[in-house]
Amino acid sequence: MALPKQLIDIERIYLEPAVESYARGQEILAKYPHAERTYVESHWKIPSLHGNEGNAEDWLRIKRSSLVLGVKKGLTMRPNGRSAHFIAPSTSNGCAMACAYCYVPRRKGYANPISIFVNIEEACAAIARHVTRQGTLPSPDQVDPLHWVYDIGENGDLSVDASICDNVRDLVGLFRRLPNAKGSFATKFVNRDLLSYDPQGRTRIRFSLMAEKIAKVVDVRTSPIAERIEAINDFVRAGYEVHLNFSPVIVYEGWEQDYQPLFEQINDTLSPEAKEQLRAEIIFLTHNEPLHEVNLRWHPKAEEYLWRPDLQEVKRSEGGMLNLRYKAAWKQQWLTRFQNLLADKLPYCTVRYAF
Repeated sequence: MALPKQLIDIERIYLEPAVESYARGQEILAKYPHAERTYVESHWKIPSLHGNEGNAEDWLRIKRSSLVLGVKKGLTMRPNGRSAHFIAPSTSNGCAMACAYCYVPRRKGYANPISIFVNIEEACAAIARHVTRQGTLPSPDQVDPLHWVYDIGENGDLSVDASICDNVRDLVGLFRRLPNAKGSFATKFVNRDLLSYDPQGRTRIRFSLMAEKIAKVVDVRTSPIAERIEAINDFVRAGYEVHLNFSPVIVYEGWEQDYQPLFEQINDTLSPEAKEQLRAEIIFLTHNEPLHEVNLRWHPKAEEYLWRPDLQEVKRSEGGMLNLRYKAAWKQQWLTRFQNLLADKLPYCTVRYAF
């Protein structure tokens, strides 16, 4: 699927020298023969991108025109236990889309265009070895009733990545061959090329959804909410397990009323087959002061919804960062009300995970 030029129009590629020795690296470079190439020591430390405050105003241009290619060094699996059992090594980092609440810029700096890791064979081999060591899932749990689930898209959106190279096709093919595991990733972009990947039920796509009113403000450069919902039936027919990812839930005046038409739209659109296999996760917004400062420079309207210190409190994350989350007592009430509304409108949609 060729992406529209307003989303991706690669003009410059930053690459580690080792990229050229990998077949996937050679394929990507051949795809963009006219892009200017800049060799860098590390995909993670590019002075003109990362940590450069001046890039805040060029946020969208950089996402559209820049691509980073590197070799993934760490190929270990991290336990998760929430949305997945394990977090697999990322085959990408950053995104062409620009959701105002995205956590990746908090860690990566002032610009986070797509970084693709070209050592896909090594990543797939590491996942396969880890899956083999796990054996059979001991018992059903909130993640899955039968299989170990690996999140393969923690730091990017694989639906967009799939337009650049075949890393995602390779990952879907890998899990198709593994008898005791599934791959899983969340997406806000509808890429119908994925319908030809033949996942045979072994890849779970979580379409991220939120109320249309707030999505129009904070889901920048993503597929429209209606398009994501309409794609669910097609992806189920193509052999994917398709779940919903209500994330992030953002609290503002009237937010609960705005979710009612969303749930009704889902119910009216989904086929019986899609409804039968439907599950969901619910994740309320987590924000961060440095990201707030960046957003004020390129998208201040979003911060009217995201930055609510009257409703939020500081919380240290598992990674040691100081983030803002909704005050615990209020959040629990809002979460309960959200779940009750979901159960009323979509009674067949089991909630796997809520936070």
